[in-house]
Amino acid sequence: MSFLAIDQSTTSTSAFLFAPSGEARKVYAATHAQIHPRPGWVEHDPNEILSHVTAAVSAGRAAGALAIALSNQGESCLAWDARTGTPISPVIVWQDGRTSARCATLAKTASPHVAATARLPITPYFSASKLGWIMEHIPEAAALAGAGHLRLGTTDAFLRDRLTGRFETDVATASRTSLMNLQTGEWDADLCALFGVPIACLPRISDCSGELGEVDGLPLVAALVDQQAALFGHGVTGPGQTKFTFGTGAFAQTLVGPDCPPLAHGVLPTVAWREAGEDTQFALDGGIHTASSAVDWARGLGLFSDYSDLQDFDGHALSRGLAFVPALAGLACPHWDNSAKGTWLGLTLTTSPQDMMQALLEGIAYRAADVCGAMEQILALNGALLVDGGMTQNPWFCQLLANVLQRKVSVAQMPDITAFGAARMAARYCGVALPVAPAKSSYAPQAGFIPDHARFAAACALAKSWP
Repeated sequence: MSFLAIDQSTTSTSAFLFAPSGEARKVYAATHAQIHPRPGWVEHDPNEILSHVTAAVSAGRAAGALAIALSNQGESCLAWDARTGTPISPVIVWQDGRTSARCATLAKTASPHVAATARLPITPYFSASKLGWIMEHIPEAAALAGAGHLRLGTTDAFLRDRLTGRFETDVATASRTSLMNLQTGEWDADLCALFGVPIACLPRISDCSGELGEVDGLPLVAALVDQQAALFGHGVTGPGQTKFTFGTGAFAQTLVGPDCPPLAHGVLPTVAWREAGEDTQFALDGGIHTASSAVDWARGLGLFSDYSDLQDFDGHALSRGLAFVPALAGLACPHWDNSAKGTWLGLTLTTSPQDMMQALLEGIAYRAADVCGAMEQILALNGALLVDGGMTQNPWFCQLLANVLQRKVSVAQMPDITAFGAARMAARYCGVALPVAPAKSSYAPQAGFIPDHARFAAACALAKSWP
């Protein structure tokens, strides 16, 4: 049978049809608007996203799909009317910082409880404070809740409700809300009360695979959050195997296994997946909020014109005293400092745009090393770092990663590993084993390259101290 994998991401919706051989064919792609109503606010139009996913299903059906898998953008969330399905809020995107002040206040007293239960820090990144903001600032939300007609959830819950008629989210996505007890896999009443989210308005938590409903007559048999889908797509099987996806942001995950890890060293425990009838598998998670988005931002400033301009640099900008900290949306793992600012250091009258871009790419690589180093304090990383995402199409950047991390880097063959991971999980449920392709290319650390982690750490400290 053929599996339609729909990847609903931060910037676009893509759909691929996968044959049992693993051969993939893109059948749909569309971008959606990035809405910035105020500084630090990021929104999407839920109806626009719904229309794209609906169109992707239609395209997949026409191409011969027999089952559907859905991956979603994670912590982004919204509210809608249970009776009509009409959104009463925009999608508040994971990058959105409108709840920073509220989170800072909560963190003063509630951090230990949230860390022990959800095993997450209190930050605007996760869904809980965003859903609380909706309850506080959108009057219709409270009115609908009082009448029993409000639905709150991540984007996948909205899509699944509208497309299948079942108000559900998967356990991996739920683990990213800060409203779920990570050990029990259930919504936690105390966490919901803390963030001001009525627990009765949240979706049922399901497995990541199984009989998850029908969409236009096609069975939905897999649904999970995008980063976990990418981890599954890499075919990891053992503890310590790690992938790093370099997309809008850059996100690492390390498979742990069936034991729930603690929140430690700024690294986030998360549900990797729970397949139908199987035990929950956990992972470590850590991210950089701006990766390719930082590159695109620099392109908008006119620092380069074509991505091919970023594939050949001399030397090492950091060793020349030039650094960039990609904290354009704060510093995530392991710092969790939302007030940090993007920072260039060491600029002179002789600094060229090319120098600045080299420093920017190095900054992303050094932040990746921050994340992997923090993870290694909890669990030894096993084998090569498995990488995917648009930035890994740049050989110079992949070699830089290997040099800075001092670890072999293997680049995924599949151009959209997230969609493949979702399809692979769907296929497993249907008794089909989609083959995981060997790495497209590998990079080993070059002899003589000595990463300067201390200098980059000093740059991060300055980015955090700037008012």
